[in-house]
Amino acid sequence: MISARGLSGWALVLAVAACGGGDKHQAGGVSAAKKIEITPTKDARADARTYLAQLCPKPIGGELNFMVWEGYTDTLFTKPFEDACGVKVNATYMGSSDDLVAKLRAGGAETIDLISPSSDAATAIIEAGLAAPLDLGRIPSYNDLSEGFRNLKVARKGDAVYGEPWAFGPNPLIYDSSKVRTAPDSWGALWDKKYRSKLSLQDDIATLYMVAQYLGMDDSKDPSHLYNLSDADLAKVKAKMLELRPNVRKYWVTAGDMTQLFQSGEVVMGEGWPLMTNQLRQAKFPAAETIPKEGTTAWADHWVLTKGAKNLDAAYAWLEYSAQPFTQKLLYDVTAYIVANPAAKNYMTPEQAASQRDISDYGSKVNFWQWSPRREKYQEIWNEVKAGK
Repeated sequence: MISARGLSGWALVLAVAACGGGDKHQAGGVSAAKKIEITPTKDARADARTYLAQLCPKPIGGELNFMVWEGYTDTLFTKPFEDACGVKVNATYMGSSDDLVAKLRAGGAETIDLISPSSDAATAIIEAGLAAPLDLGRIPSYNDLSEGFRNLKVARKGDAVYGEPWAFGPNPLIYDSSKVRTAPDSWGALWDKKYRSKLSLQDDIATLYMVAQYLGMDDSKDPSHLYNLSDADLAKVKAKMLELRPNVRKYWVTAGDMTQLFQSGEVVMGEGWPLMTNQLRQAKFPAAETIPKEGTTAWADHWVLTKGAKNLDAAYAWLEYSAQPFTQKLLYDVTAYIVANPAAKNYMTPEQAASQRDISDYGSKVNFWQWSPRREKYQEIWNEVKAGK
């Protein structure tokens, strides 16, 4: 296991060409993988280059089409892959889980190769037959990933595994620490009249989850309750959300929306992702974040192969590369998320490493997104909230 061997040397993977028939997701130009050793350093970029030179001794070629959350195909780690493997990466960002599911159902599952669904969408995509089971024999580093993350049921169906763990994190309350001097301890701070037209919230039903948590509707004994609220409870959530509308300057769709609102001084607080806090801090903006006492929701993102993925050799090379600790450290540099490979901490400063944890460590403090059988009702409520009805 990588996590046990630290920086003294670990097994990395070279895909070995082989021929074979059978299911197109189980065979192809690369149907087996063997482990090789490199001498690791503390330089994630250097180790990525060393690894890729061996993963792709000859160019694979072709293209990979992605539909992902922002930051997941950043050039910091995609460009070395493209250069070494001769694969062009084409990425489309999604604005929400619903956006991804709708795109796949409309035929995207035949034109997109890899997606990064969160824990809610993963279940819906798998149940709809839009994803292909992974051949774990072609991802030998899969078992080096966090056990708690690998054990999540959202990316499994029966004995088949459909998702490779990538990153996870909570949805914190983000604020401008130069204007909000004390960290708010409750989501209730958002309703303070002094923040009129000074907040930004996500343009997504996830914002309804936050309001429901504030109203005490999150049941730690039954996490699914938050995603199956009754009409009466949703009416209460809607009413409370409408009370909040005067304080909302804009509902953000992308991380860029949110960070620009902070940097322009238009907002001082809002609900977001750790990615935004990290981007703001890298821009020397005084961003801070907290998880209020009512808790928050969280997401767990996987790499999932679509049913129509074409360039399987390139896709499996990407999946194996994505599982490496140095790749995940580069992902952390972009997003500040909690990454799936514990050995990524070997590349981090002590402060950075302290931010990493197993997914099971959160306990009842966060509620991981689930796909709701009442999702259409939630969407109806959310559309009414935005329209002020």
